[in-house]
Amino acid sequence: MSADLLMSAPAAPGAPSGRRPLLAAALRAVGTMVLVLAVVVGLWVLALKVFDVSSYVGKGPLDVVDILFVDEDAAELRSEIAGLLGRTLLDAGIGFVAGMLAAIVLAGVVVRYRAAESAVMPVALILQTVPLIALAPMLILLVGRGYPIVAVMSAVVVLFPALVNIVVGLRSVSPQMRDLVLVYGGSPMTVLRTVAFPSALPALFASVRIAVPGSMTGALLAEWLATGKGIGYAVISAAGRSQIGKVWALVVVITLVSLLLYLIAQLVEAAVLSRFGQAGRA
Repeated sequence: MSADLLMSAPAAPGAPSGRRPLLAAALRAVGTMVLVLAVVVGLWVLALKVFDVSSYVGKGPLDVVDILFVDEDAAELRSEIAGLLGRTLLDAGIGFVAGMLAAIVLAGVVVRYRAAESAVMPVALILQTVPLIALAPMLILLVGRGYPIVAVMSAVVVLFPALVNIVVGLRSVSPQMRDLVLVYGGSPMTVLRTVAFPSALPALFASVRIAVPGSMTGALLAEWLATGKGIGYAVISAAGRSQIGKVWALVVVITLVSLLLYLIAQLVEAAVLSRFGQAGRA
């Protein structure tokens, strides 16, 4: 039977459709996120009761809903938060792209040139272990207070876990696959491009899922310590002015947005891995 006939042959009765694993992975991701939200809200309410937090300081879920949608100035507050959120998402996006690109490039270098590992990994580990608040003054002196500092600080948060995951994924290529490419005249770079990176997709998307909240954290820190803009600075400013309701509203909004972005990353991961026949590893 020719290859064309094999490709066009109907699926066997009872064989799973290509969409079913994707749908199952998507439903699993959404269900997990709903469960996480329920647990977080439950712990939130429980903590306020157990520690007997003053109603002036501690706001419950219903209080935050009132602050955002019922109070007289709710519309004005939502408009302000929307502007701040747009800036924070831009900052986080810059850090995410910078950190992931740096991790992918460095992972390729480490896997291709073993000697580079002893130079790259210790530096990445140092950046991960030294508190960012301690590095901030030096980084600000080096790159200023604009978008470069946002990219650098967010990338520092993202870089090390993404780098480690991607390196492990790239090294997961079987010796047989590597030898096959080399026997047919491929170079080590060809192995890296055509075999290692496709096989590292699960590790790459695991890095993306880690990098999404990491980039948000880096952006908030950069806004607080360097730029003076976005939600990161607004939270500190509102706390300093004893605007407790606004602080809770900002924290809840950025938390929900971070969870939503994480869910989107999971759904994209499920779609891509399903396309490459790796849905079970999503």
